[in-house]
Amino acid sequence: MSGRTRRVDRGLPGMIRLAWRSLGRQRRRTALLVVVVAYATISLLFFWGLTDGFLTSIYQSQARLLGAPVLVTTPEYHADPDPVHALPELDPLAAAARSIETVQAVAPRVDVPVLLRSPYASTGVQLRGIEPTAESRVSELPGAIGEGRMVASSGEIVLGDALAERIDVRVGERIAVDAASVAGPSALGLRLVGRIDSGISVVDETTALVHIDDARTLAGIETATSLALAVPIGREAAAARALDQRLPDTARAYGVEEQMGELARGLAAERVGAGVMGLVFALFAAVAVTSSVVVSVMERTREFGVMLALGMSHRRLGAMVTLEAILAALVGYAVGLVVGYALLIWMAEVNVLGPLFAGIWGDLLSGLALGTDIRTDVRFVYVAYAGATVVLAALGAILTPARRVMGLVPAEAMRAAD
Repeated sequence: MSGRTRRVDRGLPGMIRLAWRSLGRQRRRTALLVVVVAYATISLLFFWGLTDGFLTSIYQSQARLLGAPVLVTTPEYHADPDPVHALPELDPLAAAARSIETVQAVAPRVDVPVLLRSPYASTGVQLRGIEPTAESRVSELPGAIGEGRMVASSGEIVLGDALAERIDVRVGERIAVDAASVAGPSALGLRLVGRIDSGISVVDETTALVHIDDARTLAGIETATSLALAVPIGREAAAARALDQRLPDTARAYGVEEQMGELARGLAAERVGAGVMGLVFALFAAVAVTSSVVVSVMERTREFGVMLALGMSHRRLGAMVTLEAILAALVGYAVGLVVGYALLIWMAEVNVLGPLFAGIWGDLLSGLALGTDIRTDVRFVYVAYAGATVVLAALGAILTPARRVMGLVPAEAMRAAD
């Protein structure tokens, strides 16, 4: 290694120490810059944590209230939900599902379109037949009973509160259920034993649950139209992919996003739009940091003039200013990461956002099958997203304040401050 290279290596630590001491002398300006960067970092972390948490909450609500985290059915039924496309067998499929480590529970279902009739009104609805004990392990609906109880045996039905109001039926009264089964027209008389009051309009207006034996009678099948699987949050797609490798060609596993169809694609597009917004936000935050550095440079013009008059080169002075900005930005970034992640973790554990959002956008959340439990996501990738602010701020410090310092004339700089 040449002597020149060794001098440069010794010079860089010296410049860093000089920049650090300069930051210590300018405590008020340094504190302002640190606060600006920390605030920008915290804001970006919260922005992404809230965006991803909101989308995750929608997916989970769809999975736990309308569909399932993972649904096993035939490809034909997925394309055309008619009981004629029901699963040919259940036991081998259930065994394959239970062989996946992340699958926590398996529940068979029979979904069939029916006509509900009371003495006063009638309406069409998609009726779901369930095994009561198994269903409670994969769905939150059994826990949303507002009046009465959950289906326990054949001859009983549970309706969403708004649906029960629409056909004017009360707990204890009987309902006629008509269906076009695989074998022909079929009908049952069922007693209403409970009403679901989830507070979510799409759930309360469409839910109709019966025992799976009654649904099989109405549909004219002996198996099920689907198997609903419970898996941990965030593992739905991986579980579906793993299970697909063990299923026969007659069945396929679908994660929650595949079940949602157009809605999932719309939410994915919204996240792309959020990415653009996040980038713009990072750019504005970097501009704010750069502006703070520019103001600091302008206020220190006389100081820089003295340093130049004492023999410091413009290049070293520009490097010092740049290093000051980078060091202060890194300190602010570190503070922002600590505070920001602490905030995200807290909001991921405590449902602070749900009641707030419900009070502001209650109708929108109800239409998305989203309840009042909304939490932030905590992902390591947010470190990189927020880091874009520091990178942009460093570039701004190099291109703007340092260039201004490089053009200073010592005598003029000292007179300008007098």
